[in-house]
Amino acid sequence: MVVVFALVALLVVGVLVAANWYMWRRLFRDTTRSPGAVRRIGAAVIAGGWLLAVGALVAEQAGAPFWLQRVLAWPGFLWLALSIYLLLAVLAGEVVRPLLRRFLERRAATTPPKPPEAPEAPETPETPQTPEPASEAPQTPGPGSGTPPPSSPLALPSRRLFVSRVVAGAAAAAAVGTVGYGTYGVLNGPSVKRVTVPLAKLPRAAHGYRIAVVSDIHLGPVLGRGFAQKVVDTINSTQPDLVAVVGDLVDGSVKDLGPAAAPLAQLKARDGAYFVTGNHEYFSGAEEWVAEVRRLGLLPLENARTELPHFDLAGVNDVAGEDEGQGPDYAKALGDRDRSRACVLLAHQPVQIHDAVDHGVDLQLSGHTHGGQLWPGNLIAGAANPTLAGLERYGDTQLYVSRGAGAWGPPTRVGAPSDITVIELASRQA
Repeated sequence: MVVVFALVALLVVGVLVAANWYMWRRLFRDTTRSPGAVRRIGAAVIAGGWLLAVGALVAEQAGAPFWLQRVLAWPGFLWLALSIYLLLAVLAGEVVRPLLRRFLERRAATTPPKPPEAPEAPETPETPQTPEPASEAPQTPGPGSGTPPPSSPLALPSRRLFVSRVVAGAAAAAAVGTVGYGTYGVLNGPSVKRVTVPLAKLPRAAHGYRIAVVSDIHLGPVLGRGFAQKVVDTINSTQPDLVAVVGDLVDGSVKDLGPAAAPLAQLKARDGAYFVTGNHEYFSGAEEWVAEVRRLGLLPLENARTELPHFDLAGVNDVAGEDEGQGPDYAKALGDRDRSRACVLLAHQPVQIHDAVDHGVDLQLSGHTHGGQLWPGNLIAGAANPTLAGLERYGDTQLYVSRGAGAWGPPTRVGAPSDITVIELASRQA
């Protein structure tokens, strides 16, 4: 097992080294005429960016002093996002490169040479001049001369250099613009998404009941108290009947992030705010966080159920809690309920839908996927989860997956904007 892990780790490191060498080559080596400061600076930027990224990940996992986590997190996590899109942009440039070179070659072939300028008329009559000795006659420019003639093959590297600089500049601009826009979208706060979900067992009196679903806030070294306040203000602006926080609230301890989570005490809903754990709570001290959110006024559903006037609301722990003996217990949460009543289940991961179906749940509310967060991460997240984002039906059970309000790692989203979803329950009897 150790040998397999070592081989996989070696393969991953090899791929990363090769990818970064290729990126350095296209962005710095191919855009300069000879070794020099630019190439050395490029190597330092790429190596330094990865040192910061690894440092940020290690500091967070090792529980380093919070000030150090914050110092490393911003540049380190942003480099992770930037390196992804630099590599993708440089790869896309391989398609553009031969097309641009061919265009320049055709343009040079069809452009007539510029005629030589006529010599200016002398102001005084010419006087006979003695021919220069043959040894001092002008020589045809050769390999050692300053500028080659237009027909010289030495003009080709200059064209290649121009193409390399254009493609590299465009790739860098595209990557920086993509990451900048994606980061602005996260820091600006989640948008509100509204979805109507009909439930066959929901009574007419509950038609139009609104549940504000928020997941994956990921308070941590990057997203702090100010971001939490934006999330709370956005939720309260929807005037929900109930708030459901479906896991991955934090990335860190109560000691470090308690003040950041404090705005959650301001959540307002007629029937209260409820909370279930996500996998990241079990990386951050789940028991302490359950106690903290209870202190802030949220109601944790730890494999538990509450009977609201018109439907049952249940919650189960995340599957990551199994390693601590605190995994999901569907029998405890759902086993003895009245199945003639509609039931809404809060469960962090979409993969929990299969147990929800077995226990007759009408609607499961989940998060976890981030909608992929960084394209093309949606391809990986989509393969690992039954539903990536949105509403889908599994037999008689419906599953809604939120893309989440925050971001893990890079505070950046591309192709998967953050959201807070207002689920409006609809009665088929209405």
